[in-house]
Amino acid sequence: MTSNHHEDEVFKEKRKPKNPIRFKIQLNEEQKEAKAKILDNTITLLAGAAGSGKTLLACQIALEKLFVKDCEKVIITRPTVSKEEIGFLPGDLREKMDPWVQPIYQNMYLLYDKDKVEKCISDGLVEIVPVSFMRGRTFVNSIVIVDEAQNVTHEQMEMIVTRIGKGSKMIICGDDAQVDLKQKRDSGFKFLYKSARKIKGLEAITLKQNHRDDIVESLIDLYNEAYEQGLTLGNSGSLKR
Repeated sequence: MTSNHHEDEVFKEKRKPKNPIRFKIQLNEEQKEAKAKILDNTITLLAGAAGSGKTLLACQIALEKLFVKDCEKVIITRPTVSKEEIGFLPGDLREKMDPWVQPIYQNMYLLYDKDKVEKCISDGLVEIVPVSFMRGRTFVNSIVIVDEAQNVTHEQMEMIVTRIGKGSKMIICGDDAQVDLKQKRDSGFKFLYKSARKIKGLEAITLKQNHRDDIVESLIDLYNEAYEQGLTLGNSGSLKR
């Protein structure tokens, strides 16, 4: 019986691992429920306070999909400096973006072997795409993570979400309490979050559990209460009443 070499190669290339991927950190029940909804939709807005595990969950889903060959690539983007001007920074694109994507890398290292994650990055299976470089791109068979999305403007958000192609999923992580834009109303995250259920395949989820030290939740409550009482930030970042 003759063997079709081409078909054998295709079969070998698409063969999936027999065993589930073993991550170093396990998801809690809240994250597992959120994961099920994310996998059931095309685009998900994932909200939550600092330390709620938004980025960790997005990274776990992305790495799992990549390792079991349910996607071909992981795309990572997040807003950087004012007007996305990174050209003046030294180094290649990855080196320019490194300060902003380090939190995502650190989450991936927490989840899985660092050397294997680094190999995925060097092989181009995990690609960093600055927001300003996304225009004109179409992401097919990919998992797209948009981190710190509360600092993405309405125009940028429209451009980002319309990049998604066939066989892809997008996870947009944001926290309305951490908007760094000059005008908070310019944030495109909250608008899309509130609009999510108007479109089939667009979901909105909020994580509530804190994954950092217990003091973080108390500190967030402290500042939220102060802001409600009129505490604001000056242009220099100093607090004033």
